[in-house]
Amino acid sequence: MEQTPWFQLDDADQLDTPALVIYPDRVRENIRLLIDGIDDVSRLRPHVKTSKSREAAQLMLKAGIQKFKCATIAEAEMLALCGARDVLLAYQPNVAKIHRLLALMKAYPDTRFSCLVDNLTTARQIAEQAVEAGLIVPVYIDLNVGMNRTGILPDDAVLTLYTQLDKLDGIKPVGLHVYDGHLRNPDLAARTADCDKAFAPVQQLRDKLVALGFESPVIVAGGSPTFPIYAKRPDVECSPGTFIYWDKGYQTGLPEQPFLPAALVVTRVISLPDADKLCLDLGHKSVAPEGELAQRVTFLNAPDLKAIGQSEEHLVVEAGVGHSYQIGDVLYGLPNHICPTVALYERAFTVEHGTITGEWLAIARDRMISV
Repeated sequence: MEQTPWFQLDDADQLDTPALVIYPDRVRENIRLLIDGIDDVSRLRPHVKTSKSREAAQLMLKAGIQKFKCATIAEAEMLALCGARDVLLAYQPNVAKIHRLLALMKAYPDTRFSCLVDNLTTARQIAEQAVEAGLIVPVYIDLNVGMNRTGILPDDAVLTLYTQLDKLDGIKPVGLHVYDGHLRNPDLAARTADCDKAFAPVQQLRDKLVALGFESPVIVAGGSPTFPIYAKRPDVECSPGTFIYWDKGYQTGLPEQPFLPAALVVTRVISLPDADKLCLDLGHKSVAPEGELAQRVTFLNAPDLKAIGQSEEHLVVEAGVGHSYQIGDVLYGLPNHICPTVALYERAFTVEHGTITGEWLAIARDRMISV
């Protein structure tokens, strides 16, 4: 007897498409795999930019994870609503965002909030508003180890900035932030060598800060690609994010990692333009429209379909002359990049044992929850 594919819906007729679906059993397994991949759960600080939902955060909290990373004020508030104890806003707040961070700190005093800085100007702005609010903001210096977007180079300028931060009322330097998302060599040995090279000056900075009399700074490092590398460093907090749902890009590019695809986009054939083409209701608004068109989504039950055109509401694919697809056929797509795909949906439907059982709202998809 042929086994039903893990992703298949028994009640697909009840699901309007395009839709994002989540498989909670697989999410739980990914969390278990994450925890099993490190020696101490307290060294985990997963990024919630992928899931953006309370339900996913609650599953991590239930598993014993208490520290988190996020990119927006809304994501930070979502975590506080769930009872997270420690939340790092891995973003440098501008002058208009600082007051929102301080408002969060006052609204959720049981959560320890922190943020990034990479310059003295921003640090002074944070410090000034924090003093007025009667608060002290823990800050991490953001280091540029090759991403070349934010952060400062890991050289002695960091020591100067750290010392300057320590003298400001209203903030307290507590650590260093190292994101190396550019290190994605599919060969783990080569990726490890690249990671070790990038991390060497960071290690030196920590030693120098301790020699200057500071407490050993907390180092928050890496994402999904370098997680298995930093997991072996006992003095580093690890912050992967995509593990929670996984996607085709990392499934292909990080073959050593065992995480399971746990989120798919469900779509339907809505038209047959000609003898060898199908049109699906999966446009730019429904799956991350980045990278090459042919690689944006892979259909688990139709892997040979090739995308040849996409617009806001439609995806045209080649199926070959003589294909058997019909209007109304349901396809299950694994996005190449799940994080921005999730951000396109206000809700995801949960699927358990082939049945739609509920929904997870992506409340942190909004720019603001209450603060």
